[in-house]
Amino acid sequence: MESRRLGEAGPEVPVVGMGTWRTLDLPPGDEGLAGEVVGAALDAGTRLFDSSPMYGRAEEVLGGALGSRRDDAFVATKTWSPTQQQAEARHREQLGIFGGRIDLMQVHNLEGWRDRLDWLEAERAAGRVGAIGATHYSPSAFGELAEVMRTGRVQAIQVPYNPRERGVASEILPLAEELGLGVIAMRPLGGGGLARAAAPTGELERLGIETLAQALLKWTLSDRRVHVAIPATSRPERAAENAAAGSGPWLDEDERERFARLVNG
Repeated sequence: MESRRLGEAGPEVPVVGMGTWRTLDLPPGDEGLAGEVVGAALDAGTRLFDSSPMYGRAEEVLGGALGSRRDDAFVATKTWSPTQQQAEARHREQLGIFGGRIDLMQVHNLEGWRDRLDWLEAERAAGRVGAIGATHYSPSAFGELAEVMRTGRVQAIQVPYNPRERGVASEILPLAEELGLGVIAMRPLGGGGLARAAAPTGELERLGIETLAQALLKWTLSDRRVHVAIPATSRPERAAENAAAGSGPWLDEDERERFARLVNG
């Protein structure tokens, strides 16, 4: 799998990561499935795993699934609390789950970002956080996200990017490139909806791509301003299938536009 540097100052990471929203929010007793999925992803070359306190038990389940392979992973999670006291309390729990460090700590949906950056920078200086990021899913918040990016105090962002959600292409991605920030693409499969659509079989054959999910991942990752895409899955075979999309050849601009038109009907 191809690796890209997560921003100018970031580490090299394989381009296909894994999200955990819904898929790893499993009840007690079902953690074995998570171990299979995470293990399959690691075996296929995936390294970056993204989670959040907002995702129910996903952080706890991910930490258990990584187990002795924690050092093989790049853990990106988030702070998402209404008060600083709650944020710090949850952070202590996160450190316990993930072996005493968080590789990338992101401000989830920009929640209280002005009140969190000093603390996150102190955690980074102490070595408990590797890098600081900011996330948002809504185009209505991209103006504020750009404000955060321009502070020079975050090293990465996470935004939606797929053939139907392209709002970041006009301002956010150019700004991230200008500032040297890492870019993580959430929802590369459109929350799963795009991957369940009718596949344009002829176009997939022409491109030499086996599945619609792989084509969607290649569409996102063919934009070199994106460094990692994080599809979520609850199936080990899909984790391996997703990882297989993480190498070239990539789509050129004409191929990306034609594919987007087909997917969008």
